[in-house]
Amino acid sequence: MFLSFNAKIWLYPNPIDFRKQIDGTVMLIADHLQLSPTSGQLFLFRNRQANKIKILWWDRNGFWLCYKRLEKGRLKFPAINDEAMELTRDQLSWLLSGLDFAKQTQLPEVTASNFF
Repeated sequence: MFLSFNAKIWLYPNPIDFRKQIDGTVMLIADHLQLSPTSGQLFLFRNRQANKIKILWWDRNGFWLCYKRLEKGRLKFPAINDEAMELTRDQLSWLLSGLDFAKQTQLPEVTASNFF
């Protein structure tokens, strides 16, 4: 699985029923979030206890469904609301590492122009 790092990353902070598999999650993305599940973007979902996360991604001809369950502790999600929020790659990494991504600061992007 090679993710396109130019794709948008969406987090839906409202807990979902984790019994939903790919089809149920696709319906949520298309109907409720009004986004295209086959866009190649990443879609992240959480459970109520904040110890599980699902990632749905379309790869050319099918869906990947990635699932992480913490054995101890909780992931740091933003306040529960009904709107998807866009994350950066760094924020995704911080979230999956158990950090509160909203409190982390990103270094400014630099475009190199001088090479030694």
